[in-house]
Amino acid sequence: MVAFRAVNGGSLFRSTTAPPLLTFCCHFRQFSSLPFRRNSELGLRFPVFCCGNQFLEYGGGLSLSSHSLVDCVMEELTSWRSLRRIRAIVKLTSCGELLNDKLVNRELEKGFLLEFKKDTGRLLLGVAQRPDGKKNWMVYDQNGVTSSIKPQQITYIVPGVENFDQTEISRFLQKAHDNLDPTLLEIAWVELLEKNVSVTAEELAEMIYGSSEPLESYCAHLLLSNDEVYFTVLATKGCRSIYGPRPAGQVEELLHKKLAKEAAEKELQDFVQLLVSVKEKLTLSKPAKSSWMVDEKIRYKIESLEAYAIDVCNNVEQTKNAEMILKAMGLTKTPSSALNLLINIGYFPVHVNLDMLKLNIHKNHSDEIIAAAESILYESPDSDEMNREDLTHLKVYAIDVDEADELDDALSATKLQDGRMKIWIHVADPTRYVEPRSIVDREALRRGTSVFLATGTYPMFPEKLAMEGMSLKQGELCKAVSVSVILHSDGSIAEYSIQNSIIKPTYMLTYGSATELLRLNLEEEAELKILSEAAALRLKWRCQEGAIDTPTLETRIKVVNPEDPEPSINLYIENHADPAMRLVSEMMILCGEVVAAFGSRNNIPLPYRGQPQSNIDVSAFSHLPEGLVRSSAIVRTLRAAVIDFNKPIRHGVLGLPGYVQFTSPIRRYLDLLAHYQVKAFLRGESPPFSAGQLEGMASMVNMQVRSVRKISAISLRYWIIEFLRRQPREKKYRALILRFIKDRIAVLFLVEVGLQASVWVSAGSQIGDEVEVQVEEARPRDDVISLKEVVRAETD
Repeated sequence: MVAFRAVNGGSLFRSTTAPPLLTFCCHFRQFSSLPFRRNSELGLRFPVFCCGNQFLEYGGGLSLSSHSLVDCVMEELTSWRSLRRIRAIVKLTSCGELLNDKLVNRELEKGFLLEFKKDTGRLLLGVAQRPDGKKNWMVYDQNGVTSSIKPQQITYIVPGVENFDQTEISRFLQKAHDNLDPTLLEIAWVELLEKNVSVTAEELAEMIYGSSEPLESYCAHLLLSNDEVYFTVLATKGCRSIYGPRPAGQVEELLHKKLAKEAAEKELQDFVQLLVSVKEKLTLSKPAKSSWMVDEKIRYKIESLEAYAIDVCNNVEQTKNAEMILKAMGLTKTPSSALNLLINIGYFPVHVNLDMLKLNIHKNHSDEIIAAAESILYESPDSDEMNREDLTHLKVYAIDVDEADELDDALSATKLQDGRMKIWIHVADPTRYVEPRSIVDREALRRGTSVFLATGTYPMFPEKLAMEGMSLKQGELCKAVSVSVILHSDGSIAEYSIQNSIIKPTYMLTYGSATELLRLNLEEEAELKILSEAAALRLKWRCQEGAIDTPTLETRIKVVNPEDPEPSINLYIENHADPAMRLVSEMMILCGEVVAAFGSRNNIPLPYRGQPQSNIDVSAFSHLPEGLVRSSAIVRTLRAAVIDFNKPIRHGVLGLPGYVQFTSPIRRYLDLLAHYQVKAFLRGESPPFSAGQLEGMASMVNMQVRSVRKISAISLRYWIIEFLRRQPREKKYRALILRFIKDRIAVLFLVEVGLQASVWVSAGSQIGDEVEVQVEEARPRDDVISLKEVVRAETD
């Protein structure tokens, strides 16, 4: 007996007693093993039958010279085809009447072979062993596991099987998978769609395999149950289902979706393979970040991972895409997994600042802004040239941190004949270049402030304009706005003026070098001493006016080559009680008081800053150690600052009747706004902005400033923890107890690194006590710092 199948218009046939001619000519075992030719007119594929060493194409032309042989084969095929069509039609067109019969389930018995669904959703093949209670059955599955299943878990009972040998399950399953050919569904679909009839798995097996034996029936069941294109379930009862062919239009649409899905899966596999190969490369061999942006499809996947890592996915599709990639990589679907993956492929540096990305803080200026800045740097005239006071005869001190790039303030001082001190606060004049509402001004407004991080500075203005044009430079003629003040003997303001000026900075000093000069008390640096005396006098006067003095320690970190996996970290602790820092801060506060008074006297809308003074009785904190501990306790009680744009408001914490920030116009936009307003008045013009306009712009700026402050604080803490992570585990640190949270859990301040952290301390410890601690664990990416107190052993 030779079984064969031929296709014409979607019909399938099987001969149980093949004619001798076909037995002689057609030697093949499986339909899927035959070569095919597509009929362009019908859009179908036909098998090519082998006759000896030549080929006969059914549904097309002849490749044999003998027409009689061909005619014989064709007649046999036609005859058997007609017979089979009749049988199929009779059986299938009556399915409506036999629907209930087709859905009748077989009663489960011991030894039946069945397919069932585990709790995990996985389908398994097993053999029924024995009943388990009233409805359940114990089943031995393909993995050799015996378990109890419910009737609703059974998805198919293989027909024609009794007392199946459970040791043959795996072999049966393998045979079934070897015989699966999804292309057979397409052929069956054409035939069934044409007749608009439905089938069971057993009927489909008879059509495509020529047999409804157990193996063929199970194969047909697998094809139908896994099919998502050609057939749909029309009815189901228990583990029995009837399938119907989908409409041609729907099939076409599903095929299109299937091909698109397969293409997407292939694309995903290729991308995952790319990620795997890049991960295995050495750091120096990994591709540059820009190379991931070349191909559009790769760029989208990388950007999805990036958005997922920083938790800013724009849509559900982006989230889904990132999670598919992580799953394909065998990673958990978490932002930290995406972050580590991007670090491992070199797209992100190890110490990437995620908050900069999340808040969309721009590091660089656009080409358009840079071009506009360079244009005004070299071409804009100085509209105040004729009204600048020549102050180049003054000795001018510019004092700042050692790596400051934007130098925007400097100081001068002298003593008058009557013994009073006269102070000049010289402030860089960026409005010499930038006009209100210009393209460069609008960009500065959008940024709101320069960003100062351990890893670098990102200026509010383009770097060349800020550093070369606006900043004060030692030994060079510089345009400035100079605020001069004569002090009474008690430190209050006697006289003041504001004017455009030209200065020539004499010294560029760091806080450390300025403090050293003050300590040396050199006669030739008498001006620096006057400034120090004026600062002390001003502090005393402010405190008498209700100011709250809260000197603190501040950490400053400079990271060299932050893109490296292990960059160099330089850590500094700045004491705000340091003489040079006291000097500078008091002069800046003095300048702010003068500008507020000037604005009030001339009705100039300005960002007048105030701070309501809480009902603080400083004496209530006298029991705390003076300095850091006491300052920390007082600061926690202070109220937030407020701004008025029409008139000065009292700044209780500074002890001033009014205050305007004015000394950092290169790095703070609100200071620049104050310059616009004051400079216009000095020229005899109306202020460029009304109080209402100032309020609107200040709202935008303050929102951005809050974001930048948050980023700066997080970045600083990150690098302090990273610094501690690198230190020897046995290293001990001095710490002050600032306060207690609960029981013996205290908030400490690590003096050597300027970090606050909590730790359990031994009994007897009090606020203000100094303890020693060691670092047990430091994970900067997770913001984890774990400390333990070093308890000294008691000595006799």
